Amino acid sequence: MTAVEIPAPVGAPAAPALQWAGSPARPRDGRPLLLTAVLWFGLAAAFAGTCAVRGLPTDRVVLLGWVLAGLAVHATTQGPRRLGRLLLDWLPLVAVLMAYDASRGFADGVGMPVAVQELADADRWLFGGVLPTGWLQEHVQADWWKALATLVYSSHFVVTPLVLGVLWVRNRERWARCARLVVGLSLAGLVTYVLYPAAPPWLAARDGVIEPVERISSSGWAVLGLPKAGVLLDSGQGQVNLVAAMPSLHTAFAVLMCAVLLPMARRSWQRVALVAYAVLMPVVLVWGGEHYVVDTLLGAAYAVGIVLVMPSLERAGRRAFARASAVRPALPWRA
Repeated sequence: MTAVEIPAPVGAPAAPALQWAGSPARPRDGRPLLLTAVLWFGLAAAFAGTCAVRGLPTDRVVLLGWVLAGLAVHATTQGPRRLGRLLLDWLPLVAVLMAYDASRGFADGVGMPVAVQELADADRWLFGGVLPTGWLQEHVQADWWKALATLVYSSHFVVTPLVLGVLWVRNRERWARCARLVVGLSLAGLVTYVLYPAAPPWLAARDGVIEPVERISSSGWAVLGLPKAGVLLDSGQGQVNLVAAMPSLHTAFAVLMCAVLLPMARRSWQRVALVAYAVLMPVVLVWGGEHYVVDTLLGAAYAVGIVLVMPSLERAGRRAFARASAVRPALPWRA
């Protein structure tokens, strides 16, 4: 981008001498700004109305749909080419995740036995006979912790779609890599849920398999003065697979987002916050009765594994594509 001198017409009032070449021209009136404001207001009203009727969305495809709607509003004022790029980039990702969600119900319907006692026994073995979930719920009940834990737990449903949206606006190459990691991690989790369905602590306690454990991950909303938010979140979670505890994808996606964003963090406090988020999420999940410790450890291992393996898979895919592109059918006169 270079500075270009633009001479003023004779008799015209003095104007700035420099203008950045390639910079977008400023609108002559407020119509584009007004259109953007109206679109954002309409989107916000639709989101609020949907939450009031159906509960807070906790499904990744639904949340990606809302993020996509926001990006469409953002792209509307940048011309049809930008809007077309948005559709070309995001529709394949949404299609893959929709296929994942459609097959997710298959995970708990193939007749595989549900693991209930094994995971609790593994946690007791790791912690000298003590079940961490029960111990944490008994000893950690401060209101400030409940509020923090609820916010951390609920962030799982919005962080990944928002990160994808921001990356698409700021750096499309990083967005593409992050999108591939999200799809790979989702598929790895789905395969495990099919082969090894497992009950979370709160469900095992409800069935009397372990000592009483409550599902309290949303209890902080009352502390924050927003009791209805917890009801909306619980309503939205009614669609999820209840025996998909192993691995913990809450932990996996927290670790994945940490790994994706750490290379872009320029401040020490940003790196500390990212690592703290990845560490705090599994603690919240165990305390809230959502997962056992072994679930969270495996979830973190899945995220690290996907980050390490994906570059090799991408290189193998590029080599296969190059070999396929190099093969050309022999023309008759060259046979």
